[in-house]
Amino acid sequence: MLVITGGAGFIGSALVWYLNLKGIDEIVVVDSFHRRPEKWKNLRGLVFRDVIPPGEVFDFLKEDDRVDLVINLGACSDTRETDFEYLLENNYRFARELCEECLRRGIRFVHASSAATYGLGESGFIDDHGFLPRLRPLNGYAFSKHLFDLWAWRTGMLDKITVLKYFNVFGPNEYHKGDMRSMVAKAYDQIRATGKVRLFKSTDPRYPDGGQMRDFIYVKDAVAMTWFLAEEGASGIFNVGTGRPHTWLELIEAIFSALGKEPVIEFVDMPEDLKGQYQNYTCAEMGKLAKAGFSLEKITPLGGAVKDYLQNYLIPGRYLGDDVIDRERRSW
Repeated sequence: MLVITGGAGFIGSALVWYLNLKGIDEIVVVDSFHRRPEKWKNLRGLVFRDVIPPGEVFDFLKEDDRVDLVINLGACSDTRETDFEYLLENNYRFARELCEECLRRGIRFVHASSAATYGLGESGFIDDHGFLPRLRPLNGYAFSKHLFDLWAWRTGMLDKITVLKYFNVFGPNEYHKGDMRSMVAKAYDQIRATGKVRLFKSTDPRYPDGGQMRDFIYVKDAVAMTWFLAEEGASGIFNVGTGRPHTWLELIEAIFSALGKEPVIEFVDMPEDLKGQYQNYTCAEMGKLAKAGFSLEKITPLGGAVKDYLQNYLIPGRYLGDDVIDRERRSW
């Protein structure tokens, strides 16, 4: 049996979907619905054993000795959250206590960190433990994630657990995330409403407007990497990205192409609260994951990923759980 915290969230529910397609359903979903009650829709069609609130997970682990893996994906992922005490409690303290409890009980522990911890990338985007003290996160969310990574490194926990630094993940089941949804989802809404997409002007002379670059990874690939590392029992920090950065213009062009439309883009000033906190470039170093045995050739190219997301999920309003239901129907 495995436990997935944040199992009703974006990446969490996608992981449940991925496991269901592999015939795995002995899954306990841990999640809170107070801030995002609509997350329940992500669970429709998925197969799992139970749903419990975060406050009950420690008692559950004490009472059920069948759990052999905990994947901690639960967190506040809002990069604009200003309540640092809330971030500290949810993204650092809870994760640390859960990690310690799992190791006391001989349960494997996989934890979600973030590429946001790399800050502006002055020290590169290298998933090497020795680089951790050099990183300078740009916001409270990133720092709360970084604190766990530092704690795990300083205590020697990184030799026993898996920490995943997710880059710019997009795909189905992110609908509940509001302004924290990917640009693919937000651009689709803008195109439907106005026929055009708004992008921030560059504030860095090294990058033209729309030329800022990100490592965009499809959620289906992200959960495949997650499960590969969990199954392999790999320990340490691993980047979850593609190793191939794309500009915002390339992403938007892929969106318009999937919709069969010509690109129409308007550049607007970047909000003041984002200036100085904006990553103009991210690119995951993927050699460590490849060395662990994951084939990087399996990663979906950006254009194909955007097309699949738009045409098979966003436009028809489908969730990943619908795939599981369709598969079951075919077996009938």
